[in-house]
This record gives sequence, C-alpha cells and structure tokens, in this order.
Amino acid sequence: METIGTTWMWTGFFAIVLVMLAIDLLAVGGGRQHRVSIREAAVWSLIWVTVSLLFAGALWLYLDGAAGREVANQKALEFVTGYLIEKSLAVDNVFVWLMLFGFFAIPPELQKRVLIFGVLGAIVLRTVMIFAGVWLIAQFHWLLYVFGAFLLLTGIKMWWFAEAKPDLAQNPVIRWLRRHLKVTDTLHGERFFVGINDGGRLVRHATPLLLVLVLVELSDIIFAVDSIPAIFAITTDPFIVLTSNVFAILGLRAMYFLLADMADRFALLKYGLAVVLVFIGIKMLLIDLYPIPVLVSLGVVASIIGTAVVLSLRRS
Repeated sequence: METIGTTWMWTGFFAIVLVMLAIDLLAVGGGRQHRVSIREAAVWSLIWVTVSLLFAGALWLYLDGAAGREVANQKALEFVTGYLIEKSLAVDNVFVWLMLFGFFAIPPELQKRVLIFGVLGAIVLRTVMIFAGVWLIAQFHWLLYVFGAFLLLTGIKMWWFAEAKPDLAQNPVIRWLRRHLKVTDTLHGERFFVGINDGGRLVRHATPLLLVLVLVELSDIIFAVDSIPAIFAITTDPFIVLTSNVFAILGLRAMYFLLADMADRFALLKYGLAVVLVFIGIKMLLIDLYPIPVLVSLGVVASIIGTAVVLSLRRS
C-alpha cells in the first residue's frame, strides 16, 4: 500500500485523536447527564472544523519541505475533499439518530452517552474497513468499478426514498432483541442494564437505551459502507483516507446536537447527498477513462451541498 504516512506521522495522528477524544468526552457535556445547548454544540463544531483544517495545513507544510510543493498541494487537497465528503455524508447519520432517539423517547440529557459509544465504535470500525479496503483495491483494481456502481445505485435509491419514513416498530433487529432480551419498559438513567427483582432473585434486564445503542452502531456500519468507498474515488492512500474519515467523525457528536433542533429546516439535504453519491459513483466508474481532478471534485461536492442547504433554508 503506497502512502505518505511515515511511522512518526501515524504516531502523531493517533496521539492527536486520543487527545481530542479525551477533550470531547470530558468537555462536551462532561462525564455526567447533560443537555448540550445549541451554543455549546456550535462552538465545539467550529473547534473540530478548525482542528481539521489546522491538520491539513500542518500536513501541507511538512510535505512541502519533504516531498515538494506539487505533492503537498495534491495530498492536502485530497484530505480536504475527503473530509468534506465524509462530513457531508455524516449528516445522514444525524437524521437517523434523531429518528431513533425520537422513536424510543430518549431525552436529550441521556443521548450523550449513546453517542459517545457510537463515535468510538465508528472510529474503530472505519479503521478496520479502510485498511481492508485499501488492501483489496491494491490487489484487485477492478473493485473500484464495483464501488462506483454501488455508490451510483445507492445515490439513486437515496433520492427515490428520500421522503420515506421507516417503520421502526417492525425493524427486524429491534424485534429480535426484544425476543432474546428482557427489556424494561422505562429508562433507568444512563444505564444499559439494570437488575430487577423477579420472584426473589435479581434478574438482569436491558433498558431501551441499550436498544438505541445497538441501532446506532448498526447505522454506523451501514453508513461506513457508503462513505468509505466514496473517499476511494479521491485517493487510496490509507493515511489520507483514515485521517479525513476520523477528523470528520470526531466532530459528529457536536454536529448532532447542533442540528437536532433544526433538522426539519434541511429537508432537501438528503437529495443533495444523493446527488453527491451519484457524482462520486460516476467519478469512480470513469477513473481509468477520464480521471476527474480532485479540485474539480471538491468544487462539485461543495456546490451540491451548498445548493441543497440554501434551497432547504429558502423552502423552510
């Protein structure tokens, strides 16, 4: 696997991630039940974006001295484009989380703990999937065409079912969990399990918060299947793919709380995301015939998302 990442670059990146995770877990709501305000979420969303851009700048400065201006420009542009794509597609995660929390009537002050595990699970999952994907593409180049066709069909499906409302009551995962676990009817704070006296003995029951956590983790898997192939259309360098993915995920929890109270104002955003997936799918299918420059891809993706946001706000 060809990569610009050296041992110290990987070490530095993982050190930054650990520090930022610690700050995220302790600062955004702290280690207690806490309702994150829109102002707090907006501040932290700005912080995560700023940190990501600073990382891109540091990457450019290092590569400019170590590998030359052309490589520095190319890799920094790939990082920013990959970050924008992953950040945009992560909005769909937010919509699904809102639906899950609403269905199970999870109050805002209890949502934080579920999202902590959701973000941690997403980082671990995507790290494994990215390295596996890069290895597979290095061995079987034709997989890029498979990914392209998959993204193209996914984008069309997302557009077609943008207004569809899934029936969570009939969700097979929820029904399976309810059949195989004893689940309480009410929440018990931030606890996923609770002991209940049943005929003189203490029986362990799952709480509805555990069901939400399982569905959040499953949604991470589903969206990773969409978003990771999307960034392979930009680059197959594992360092760029992983760093752009992880930096996009780090600010996901703050972005959720920022959008939670105004998701209805972005009703057309799903259509924008669908168009982005279609464009990236086409880009991958044309990768050996007409490679679309990364700068063009960045401009197209930014224009699509920007247009969807503006039209959504005008409509609402």
